[in-house]
Amino acid sequence: MTRWIRVQDIVWLVLFSALAYASSERTRIDKEVSLLARRLAMRGLLEYRIGQSQNGKDTGADYVVIEPQVPDYWPRNAPKLGNADVLVLSRFSYLRRRGDAMVLESPRAGALFKLCNPAIVSVVAMLSAPQPVKRLREQEGFPGLELLGLLVDCGILFRIDPARGSGLRPDEGDNHLVLWDFHDLLFHARSTQGRHANPIGGVYPYAGFIPAPPAVRPRWPGQKIDLRRVSAAHAQPVSALAKLLRERHSTRSFDDRQPITLAELAWLLDASARVQSKFTSRVDLGDGEAPVVAYATRPYPSGGGSWELELYLAVDKCDGLARGFYHYDAGAHALVPIVVRAHELEAVLREAEFAMGAPGAPQVLITIAARFGRTAWKYSSLAYALILKDVGVLMQTLYLMATDMNLGGCAIGSVNIDLFAKMTGIEFHIEGPVGQFALGRPAKATVPT
Repeated sequence: MTRWIRVQDIVWLVLFSALAYASSERTRIDKEVSLLARRLAMRGLLEYRIGQSQNGKDTGADYVVIEPQVPDYWPRNAPKLGNADVLVLSRFSYLRRRGDAMVLESPRAGALFKLCNPAIVSVVAMLSAPQPVKRLREQEGFPGLELLGLLVDCGILFRIDPARGSGLRPDEGDNHLVLWDFHDLLFHARSTQGRHANPIGGVYPYAGFIPAPPAVRPRWPGQKIDLRRVSAAHAQPVSALAKLLRERHSTRSFDDRQPITLAELAWLLDASARVQSKFTSRVDLGDGEAPVVAYATRPYPSGGGSWELELYLAVDKCDGLARGFYHYDAGAHALVPIVVRAHELEAVLREAEFAMGAPGAPQVLITIAARFGRTAWKYSSLAYALILKDVGVLMQTLYLMATDMNLGGCAIGSVNIDLFAKMTGIEFHIEGPVGQFALGRPAKATVPT
């Protein structure tokens, strides 16, 4: 179990050490403890306490506890706020009960804030509408300029210019952020790795409370129609497609002595993800507006003809292709190398190995990323759900092609959106991973899954 270490524990260590050493030695110790604190923070082992005070003295009770959600969160110097600044809650911020505490968080924030004093909650509620800092300072539960600055830094609050009107949605961020609905961004950030500190994956959280649901649903009552007799009476030869569907299975162990070749990889991408045709069409919005929308068809279906998915390849072993990170240009049918740090490439491969429970890294790891705005520009409320459906049909397409080519593949559900953002330099709400597919030459026969 992780033990949270608070900043004040580090501070007390500094003070205790300083009593025993001279001034020059004290400076060295301060630097070492500061470095220790940063290292602990990078591993998510620190939380930051703001204590309640009375007559200028800390009462020992918590006022707010800041819990980092990303490894590199560090409370920076809060932006300076003045009485004239106008603040409002982000539309992605939400307050919820967790155990016996209230927490304020956002899928965009690098930390969540546990609110330990009910007076703060009333101030937060006021910020559902734009409020000048001057008015907030008049409230009994005013949390202080420093905390407000940290909330602005995290994107839980943001500053607006009253002169520009009340267009809060476009004021909050770029056009890519405007396209996101609250529930979609929350689902994306909390169902992937990288931007929260919750347990994720196959941890069987309810194994001790609820029996595992049955593999096959219990029968509905009533007389059944036995389709086996119908099939037997109209027997047909098994088609090539039906044979592929029956042979499809997940492969988690690969033969690194005979890795996949560049020619095989090129053919798999050609048959499963290459752009087949391009066209444009006008969209009649019913009000005289008719914007032109471009389309680029692929071999797999896509909701609304969006084809918003992009493929990024982390290559460990491929005969004819250097180890590295690549984007698949589906229009030109080409691989474009992307310069990444060696430890980032290693991390994405090892995370896939861990997710599969495999003895080694995949020879090629295909990360399926989505250009979210491509789908959200058209659809409201169900954009992210459509993207995940598209991921499913693309994964099945990759499975069938790999099976047809005597290659092995394995779909991976967990992805690290923060790591992908660092590798590509693209913010996680603009384009990000929504699935992965391990690929290579099978090492041996595997149990079908």
